[in-house]
Amino acid sequence: MRNSHLKTVRRELREDSRLFFGKTKLTAKALGQTAEEELAPGIHRLTPFLTGSVGLLLTNRPPHAVVDFFAGLTKVDFARAGAVAPRSFTIPPGVVYSTAGEVPAENDVPLEHTIEPELRKLGVPTRMRKGKVVLGDDDGEGDGYLICKEGDVLDSRQTRLLKLFSICMSEFRVKVVAYWSAASGEVTEIKASSMEGIEKD
Repeated sequence: MRNSHLKTVRRELREDSRLFFGKTKLTAKALGQTAEEELAPGIHRLTPFLTGSVGLLLTNRPPHAVVDFFAGLTKVDFARAGAVAPRSFTIPPGVVYSTAGEVPAENDVPLEHTIEPELRKLGVPTRMRKGKVVLGDDDGEGDGYLICKEGDVLDSRQTRLLKLFSICMSEFRVKVVAYWSAASGEVTEIKASSMEGIEKD
C-alpha cells in the first residue's frame, strides 16, 4: 500500500475521522472476537472482514458519504514488482521517445541520451546514433522491445523500465467492505457491485 496516498486519505478525513492500520489479528482481538469479548455491542461481527490489507476507519460520517468518498478516490501510480500488468507495453523501433510511443512523436521528445546506458543495463538493445537513442534500425524498421505482456507478473526490471517511460500501470483504491453502526449494533457488508444496505439520510 502506498504511504503517500494514505497520507492524502488521512489529510482529507482528519477533521472528523481516524484511520488505523495494523496487524489484523491484533485489531480483531482489540475489537473482540466473540459476543463476550466484544468492545461494543455487535462489533465482534466485524472481525471476519479483517483479512488481508485492511484498515479501520472510525467516523461519525454517514455510511453512504464514506462509500462515496472512497468510490471517487482513485490514483494512478507506477507498478511495483509482483503486480500484474493490465496491458502490454512495447518500445517501438527507431528513435526512442520519452513515452515510448504512448503519445504521437510530434507531441513527444526524444529520450535523454544520459538514460541510454541504463536502458542497456536493463537489457534493452539500444544504441546512440547522431546524439539520439535508437532501438533497431534508424528508419524505424525492425522489432520493438517488449517490456511486458498483459497478465505478466512484473519484476523489478520491468517496473524500472515502465517508470523510465512514465508508464503508470497501477491504481490506488480503497474498497469499503463492511461497516458497524454504534446506533444499531449491526454490521452491514458492502457489496462491490452495488450500494445495497446503505441508507441515505
